[in-house]
Amino acid sequence: MASTRTLIGFHAVISRLRQHAASVESVYVDTGRQDARMRDLAARAKTAGVTVHGVDAARLATLAGDGTHQGVVAIVDAQRPHVTIDDVLSDLAEPALLLVLDGVTDPHNLGACLRSADAFGAQAVIVPKDRAAGLNATAAKAASGAAETVPVITVTNLSRALADLKQRGVWVLGADEGGESLFAADVSGPVAWVLGAEGQGLRRLTRENCD
Repeated sequence: MASTRTLIGFHAVISRLRQHAASVESVYVDTGRQDARMRDLAARAKTAGVTVHGVDAARLATLAGDGTHQGVVAIVDAQRPHVTIDDVLSDLAEPALLLVLDGVTDPHNLGACLRSADAFGAQAVIVPKDRAAGLNATAAKAASGAAETVPVITVTNLSRALADLKQRGVWVLGADEGGESLFAADVSGPVAWVLGAEGQGLRRLTRENCD
């Protein structure tokens, strides 16, 4: 049996139904909500062939854990398509725009970064495997659907990944308060933006690997 995880909130669930409906096993909705937004979500799910269960608030709270679910929880396939840096860079019709996160640990911040990456047209977000937030239900909800449209690439060694990007002609830019003015920087061409962790910013080795 395939492993599953939960998605919570309207944006995350609707985005999954739009992008990967076949991966949605079931949707649970609050029977106390009969507004247009809830009716639209239920109709989308049923059109996609997904079973919709009406449940009470207590059942939803149990399914959602600590997350704010807005009255909707989806059970989805936990297996996301495995995407590599090679996959992304080999199929681009425009200059690369990548977001690299150096150890962001708050899932809400990861979600916000995914929203920004989606808004600016980034082709992928790269994160380290260790000491970083994973793409859980909280991060997916905070991403407001962007978790379904922007690939998240997990790498074992971030410094090696940055070196690989540079070898491929991608300009690696690190965001640091001691750096030059953003408005004076040349940000044209293939670019990977590197953002540091909450509090400590970029790690020394990461900073040294930036152009």
